[in-house]
Order: sequence, then C-alpha cells, then structure tokens
Amino acid sequence: MAHPPGTPTDFDTLRDRAVALRRAGHSLRQIRDELKVYNNDLLNRLVKGEPPPPWTRRPNAKDDLRERARELRLRGWTYDRIEAELGCSRSSVSLWVRDLPRPRPRYTQEEQQALMQAGLARLRDARNEELKCIKDSAAQEIAGLSDRELFMTGLALYWAEGSKSKPYDRRERAVFVNSDPGVIQVYLAWLDLLEVSRDRLGFRVLIHETADVDAACRYWAQLAGVEVSAFAKPTLKRHNPKTVRKNTGGSYHGCLVVTVARSADLYNRIEGWWNGIVTHARARLR
Repeated sequence: MAHPPGTPTDFDTLRDRAVALRRAGHSLRQIRDELKVYNNDLLNRLVKGEPPPPWTRRPNAKDDLRERARELRLRGWTYDRIEAELGCSRSSVSLWVRDLPRPRPRYTQEEQQALMQAGLARLRDARNEELKCIKDSAAQEIAGLSDRELFMTGLALYWAEGSKSKPYDRRERAVFVNSDPGVIQVYLAWLDLLEVSRDRLGFRVLIHETADVDAACRYWAQLAGVEVSAFAKPTLKRHNPKTVRKNTGGSYHGCLVVTVARSADLYNRIEGWWNGIVTHARARLR
C-alpha cells in the first residue's frame, strides 16, 4: 500500500527499509515499487547518502583508459608518455591521475641537460647534412663556367667590392679588398682572364692588431700563389676595448688587399663595362 507523508517515525521506518534495499543492490525503481513510494523527491530523500549499486551505473567508454592511465602513472610514466601511449588528451590524463604521487624523475638535472644537448647536436647534424645536400646540388647546376660568364661575374664582383672613383675624387686605380677566400680566387681568375700579368699585382693584409699577422700573411700568400715576401707591410686595425670582437680564432685571416699597378686604363674599362650593364638593365625595366 502507498505511504502518504506522515510522522517522522513513518519517514524513519521508510528510510531504514529503503537503505536496506539500497545496500542489498536494489535500484531506485525497485525500491519505489517495493515501498510504493511514487514521489521522486521523497524517494531520493529516503536513499540520500547511499551510493547506487555498481550494476546500475552506466558503462563509461573511458573507464578502461582511466585504469590504464593510473597503472602507467604508478609505474612512473610522465603525462606526455601516457598521453602518447593511450592517444587521449593531456587534460584527461591529468584528471585521472592527479591524486597519485608524482613519479621520481628518470634522470638527474645533469643527465637531462646532457640528453638535451645530445638531441640538439643530432638536430644540428641533420640540418647541416640537409644544407650540404642543397649546396652540393646547387654547385652541380653551375657545371662549367664560360669565359663570358667569368667576365660578367668578375665585373659584378669588382663593382660591388672594389674601389671606385668619385666625381669629386678621381682615383683611377683598380683596388680590391675582401675577406672571403673564394671571392679573392674568383677575382684573381678574372684578372688572369683580362690578361693582367701577376707582376703588376700588389698584395697587403688588412687585419686586427691582436690577430696572428704572420699566419694571416702566409695564408693569403698560399691562396694567391705568391711568396710572402711579395706582400707589402700589413695595415693593422687598432683595438677598441669597448668593442666585443667576434672575428677571432684560427679562422680569422683579416682581409686581402689586391692592387693592380698602372691600372688607370683597366679601371676606366671596368667603369665603362659596368655602365653598359646598367644601360641594358634599365632598358629591360621599361
């Protein structure tokens, strides 16, 4: 029979029976039918504080993942490893295992630093190898260099790096300064192409005073294929204590200055050749 609201004694009796049924594994529907209590509010009050039996809970698709995540965390796995292993979000992993103790670090701080440096070294090596392949492939595209191509290349090099006369200061001399050994070699090959004899060339090293000047002179002499005795006195750059120099060490050789004696005619031809290039370039821009 139905039990209408009555005295506190009636409620307590109903609650005792409801709790007993709940603990025996009954669902709310079964308790309702057994006690004939059809008021949902009253029914919930009767079983308040008593968890539903496991069989009434809806299955959760992530229950297995949660248990696996907790198992891995107890084995010392990090959030990142668990996330990668289970294919779930970091927020889910954090929610599932946040009550578990933090695992001890697998590596000391020194070991972690060493691993990081080793990883960076591998990345640099891989990148360097990739760049080498790109450069080697590009070098193959050049194949051979015709005299015409060398002529145009050397002319552009000179106009970019060589000394130039100004309207207010005409110095019609071919003087070339550069620190790149490849650029120097291309320039010397260009002068050979123009049939400028080597006995007309003068060499001088321009370098910082704190560098190994003698070693630099030997380096450039070997590159140019001349004796060190053919070099003029080096020009030294004075040291500024406020400046932090980066061009130091054994790879620093300063700059090589290459001058051509009796070069007024050569310089004016260079200027004319360059003007011809500019004229054609302007025509293409129209």
